[in-house]
Amino acid sequence: MGMADIAVALWAGHYRHNPSNPKWVNRDRFLLSNGHGSMLHYALLHLSGYDLSIADLKQFRQLHSKTPGHPEVDVTPGVETTTGPLGQGIGNAVGMALSEYLLASEFNQPGFDIIDHYTYAFVGDGCLMEGISHEVCALAGTLGLSKLIALYDDNGISIDGKVEGWFTDDTPKRFEAYGWNVIRAVDGHDVAAVDAAIAQAKTAGKPTLICCKTIIGKGSPNLQGGDKVHGAALGEKEVAAVREHLLWTAVPFEIPAEVYSAWDAKQQGAALEADWNAKFAAYRARFPQLAGELERRMKGELPAAFGAALEAAIAGCIEKKENIATRKASQNAIQALAPVLPEFLGGSADLTSSNLTNWKESVALRSGKPGNHINYGVREFGMSAIMNGIALHGGFIPFGATFLTFSDYSRNALRMAALMKLRSIFVFTHDSIGLGEDGPTHQSVEHISSLRLIPNLDNWRPCDTVESSVAWGAAVQRKNGPSTLIFSRQNLPFQERSAAQVADIARGGYVLQDAPAARAILIATGSEVELAVAAAAALALDGIAVRVVSMPSTDVFERQDAAYKASVLTRGMPRVAIEAGVSDFWYKYVGLEGAVVGIDSFGESAPAPVLFKHFGFTVENVVAKVRSVLSA
Repeated sequence: MGMADIAVALWAGHYRHNPSNPKWVNRDRFLLSNGHGSMLHYALLHLSGYDLSIADLKQFRQLHSKTPGHPEVDVTPGVETTTGPLGQGIGNAVGMALSEYLLASEFNQPGFDIIDHYTYAFVGDGCLMEGISHEVCALAGTLGLSKLIALYDDNGISIDGKVEGWFTDDTPKRFEAYGWNVIRAVDGHDVAAVDAAIAQAKTAGKPTLICCKTIIGKGSPNLQGGDKVHGAALGEKEVAAVREHLLWTAVPFEIPAEVYSAWDAKQQGAALEADWNAKFAAYRARFPQLAGELERRMKGELPAAFGAALEAAIAGCIEKKENIATRKASQNAIQALAPVLPEFLGGSADLTSSNLTNWKESVALRSGKPGNHINYGVREFGMSAIMNGIALHGGFIPFGATFLTFSDYSRNALRMAALMKLRSIFVFTHDSIGLGEDGPTHQSVEHISSLRLIPNLDNWRPCDTVESSVAWGAAVQRKNGPSTLIFSRQNLPFQERSAAQVADIARGGYVLQDAPAARAILIATGSEVELAVAAAAALALDGIAVRVVSMPSTDVFERQDAAYKASVLTRGMPRVAIEAGVSDFWYKYVGLEGAVVGIDSFGESAPAPVLFKHFGFTVENVVAKVRSVLSA
């Protein structure tokens, strides 16, 4: 209710969209970062003519409705992103505005501004209190994203009451320091004033924050201005009071025809899209290759050459047989794929030289200078939320990197990527105690297992160059969800495989080495596959045959049919899992009668070889574990 007048100014006077085609390429993007105000968004969509009926509004927050408690992309027509975790919506908005800028730089031609739209975000006090707002808005100011306009609902109230007790930032000064254009002290209940502020923002040449002073629950005579109207229903008596206060006499859930007529944006939206379609047709006639490329990328389709490039990359790994760190193998895969993937938009959170997410032809993005590699700075959470906005916008496949242990900083954005089924690729290097002397603060122990607990997130931990290339291929080809690619700092040996085994890598888990009459199964990932192979050789000398299973992605392996999974993990055969991380996860594969060589404590500071020996990642310990499960 408090932002209703702001919404009127934006949606009636500036917001370019087509309710009949919510996915029109050149539409403006609108994001409700303060997603608890979802009913305002639903009302705007309904009145404008989207496929959201009064019956849908009546099902607000009910099971399987199109009007969930917070906006969800691909659930409600016209909703651009899933919001609720405060601050991430404005992070997504930065990603969308960045996508618009980069696509316009790449595809627009003189007289043909094919990509030309704004990104609008509503934000509240909660969004600006969350630290992620600092990360993303500082970067947006540095990059000068002029088509990003945020409207701040400055009502001074959050769930705990008046924010003056805990939030006294000078927000306008803060955003001016970021390099934003700031329009101060706008009366958020004066539609004309908000309209004028938005018009001024469009001419600023930098991102704009419009500070709208509002009264929360405006129109509720007894509750407006207080925290009780923040999230709770008004109640029957107060609703009656609101109706009387607003002189609203229509029957509940019946909208007068003149209101529908004033709000209906279908005809105007269709005309906007028709004009754009005509321009795009002329563009296609002049620039057919650019037009076809833009259409392909906005549809999320991969180029025809991708399959051959991936096969060549894998074949090159097999031919070279390199013993290198998988982070370097990852960079090699990027280098092999980037020439056929102009939609690649890479980056790193201040660790490019360690994460190795750049490639020979990559160009660093700078203010006023388009590029395809982003230096996000030390902003892991902001990076991940911006990547999600890029994926939502379309036209790019974003990937960004940090050390695995710092995935904690970005975890909720990873969760949102999985919830929204986005093609975001999160690269995590320095994956274990193998990074050595930096010690337990940097050594990942619980991280891999915890990431595996996020639904719809594919996690890959390759053991060598071949598995690294396959993992990159799988992540790029996955259209219905994000992936993490988890790589080592230390060198790992190349593993010999047959063509059939190479093909099976893409199934998440496969038999790397087998033996006639195998009596046990060793399951390993990443750097520990090398140990499993060595232990199998030692056991063979003692007359104990074992099978070695490499399991680069348990998530993908779980989606295989039962027959395949049974062919890899034969029922009834004793199992030992080996991974330099917490052991609990692996009991789902080895059973209570099996064993796990893992780490159920934090790491230590020492050279990697010393640490692996200290924590029991030795051939002798694995052999002992196998003997123990065979004698159980």
